[in-house]
Amino acid sequence: MFGILKRKIADRKVLWLIEEILDSNNKKTGKGIPIGNLTSQLFANVYLNELDQFIKRTLKRRYYIRYMDDFLTFGESKQELWLAKEQIAEFLKTKLDLGLHPKKANVFPVNKGIEFLGYKVFGNYCILRKSTVKRFVKRVKRYKREIRTGVMLPEKLPLAIQSWQAYAKFANSWRTASRFSKIVAPKK
Repeated sequence: MFGILKRKIADRKVLWLIEEILDSNNKKTGKGIPIGNLTSQLFANVYLNELDQFIKRTLKRRYYIRYMDDFLTFGESKQELWLAKEQIAEFLKTKLDLGLHPKKANVFPVNKGIEFLGYKVFGNYCILRKSTVKRFVKRVKRYKREIRTGVMLPEKLPLAIQSWQAYAKFANSWRTASRFSKIVAPKK
């Protein structure tokens, strides 16, 4: 990570500060970035820009999307995509010391829907993944418990639900999202 940044930044004071931030996470292995730190998203995007450049310039993949550490690429045949997957895995391993997730890096036909960022996307619509909804239901239950025990302020629950509804509105999920409105609606 530091080597990549060093190629782009000349200021020694800025480089010193970046090195301090990177080293603050794990001095033993020298790997990883400080998650939760304001710089972590920036560093992750800078680091994975190397992958973006490899996929677009070297592999010349026409259709490629990345958001943080989730990415997709599309192709005309399974063989083409399996080859691209092997090349990407090799690049990640040798150049970035990363690996593809063994269960999430798949090749499959798009007509079955593409799971991406908590949605299942089809040709002309998308829905929320069942696991996304289940995870949020568990979170709401935990929030309610925390409100009962005084760990969480009651005002936080409507904010959490509004946030989730804003995320859910990008899917064909009106019925699912509206279920959560009833949770925080004032009782008559």
